[in-house]
Amino acid sequence: MVSLQFQESFWCNVDVAFRRMDQLYQREYEPLGLAVVEAHILQLLYTEDGQMPTRLAKAVGRPATSFTPILDGLENKGLVERRTHPRDRRSVKIHLTDQGKAMEEQVWETAQRIEAKLSGQIPDDDLNHFHQALAGCQVMTY
Repeated sequence: MVSLQFQESFWCNVDVAFRRMDQLYQREYEPLGLAVVEAHILQLLYTEDGQMPTRLAKAVGRPATSFTPILDGLENKGLVERRTHPRDRRSVKIHLTDQGKAMEEQVWETAQRIEAKLSGQIPDDDLNHFHQALAGCQVMTY
C-alpha cells in the first residue's frame, strides 16, 4: 500500500505534491528571472506567437480576469508586447519581443531539465498512470 501523508484527502496530497514541485520549478526558472507561469506562457508563445490573452490564460489554468498582472509582468520584463488585433481593434494579441525570442533555448532547456528531474523520481509505468490521472483531474466538471 502507498503511504501518503493524508490518507483521506485527495486534495491535501495533491496540494503537498504541487507545492514541492512548484518549489523545484521556481528554483530552476529563477536564474532566468521568470516565474513559473511566465515560463509556461513563453513556451506557449514559442509554439505559436501572437495569441489572444484569453487563450493563454485558459492554457495555463488561470482566470482571464486575473491574467492582466501576469502579462504586465512579462511586458515590464521586455519579453512580450500587446499588439492590436488586426481584425478587431478592441482586442489585442500577445507577441514575443526580440528579447523574449532570445530566451527560447534557455526556457526549453530549463523545462526539459525539470521534467527529467521529476520523471526520474517516478518509474515509467507509474508516470504514465500519473499523467492519466492528471488528465482526468484537468477535465473534471463541478
